[in-house]
Amino acid sequence: MKKITINNKVISSNSPTYIIAEIGSNHNNEYALAIELIDKAKEAGVDAVKFQSFKVKNHYSKFTPNHSNYKKSVYNLIKDLEINKNWMGEIKKYCDKIKIDVFTSPCDYKSVDEMVRLKTGALKVASFDLTDIKLIEYMSKSDLAIILSTGMATMSDIENAVIACKKNTNNFALLQCTSIYPAPSSLSNLKTMKTMQSAFGCLVGYSDHTLGDHVAVAAVAVGAKIIEKHYTLDRSMEGPDHAFAIEPEELRFMVEKIREVENSLGDGIKDGARYEETENHSFRRSLIAGRDIKKGDILSEEDIIIKRPGYGIMPINYDIVIGRTALVDIKEDEWITWDKV
Repeated sequence: MKKITINNKVISSNSPTYIIAEIGSNHNNEYALAIELIDKAKEAGVDAVKFQSFKVKNHYSKFTPNHSNYKKSVYNLIKDLEINKNWMGEIKKYCDKIKIDVFTSPCDYKSVDEMVRLKTGALKVASFDLTDIKLIEYMSKSDLAIILSTGMATMSDIENAVIACKKNTNNFALLQCTSIYPAPSSLSNLKTMKTMQSAFGCLVGYSDHTLGDHVAVAAVAVGAKIIEKHYTLDRSMEGPDHAFAIEPEELRFMVEKIREVENSLGDGIKDGARYEETENHSFRRSLIAGRDIKKGDILSEEDIIIKRPGYGIMPINYDIVIGRTALVDIKEDEWITWDKV
């Protein structure tokens, strides 16, 4: 079924796109910064904010090799990004107060349990965790929605994750994602959303790691009903995820563009001029007298031209009008109507 329910909010093909501001670790372990990020996201008009919750010892081996993007060892870098376990309860209360959804990407079982206890409404599976079938099965036993990112995944990987979800729930969605930070727009592969939707019959969206907002906005036109975008107060801040994130004013503009694109998609019904187009209807073409026509004249091709405005007989009726008798005098350049022929 192509829908997902988060905190009693149904997200479907007929609903507005659900927009997630991914704070991730950009709180820099400062509670006040986390709250400011939430406030600015609320002002921007997003539906939800998201964090990452884990204990590094349950998340990474201490022997994990270094990554070329980072000066610190991966283990120590991730350890520094652990969210304070006492925060989430307070953050959940605060988000409930200002009416914005909040959830996390819980990367271990205890973190899942904490989100279930707090009734966050959803759980996010990071692309790097998509192959952890046991963790996904564990998540599926909760009554929370599951949103799965699919960066680096094959269709087989995604199928295994979907099977794990479906053991206990159908309340899940898949996000197309490119696991590069930042990701070049050329690797976004937005059409994959249609492939996943067709293959697995579920709601789809896009987790965006590109610079700017143009790919995220384009994804909505392609069919994304969930958009996740990394977000920071300032790209110059220290930390692995700040540099490719968007700032508050950019987030607001992105939300506005997404809503405009949604409004532009329409209902798919082509039924002629809209009310707002009525005045411009005159700029269409119709049958116009090519010369003075006297009452009783038999109309020939020399008598009729087709040009604007569109107040006369429609051009589709040209052959029907040829050979008819003029019922009144018609001046040159006057439009021809049915009461005149």
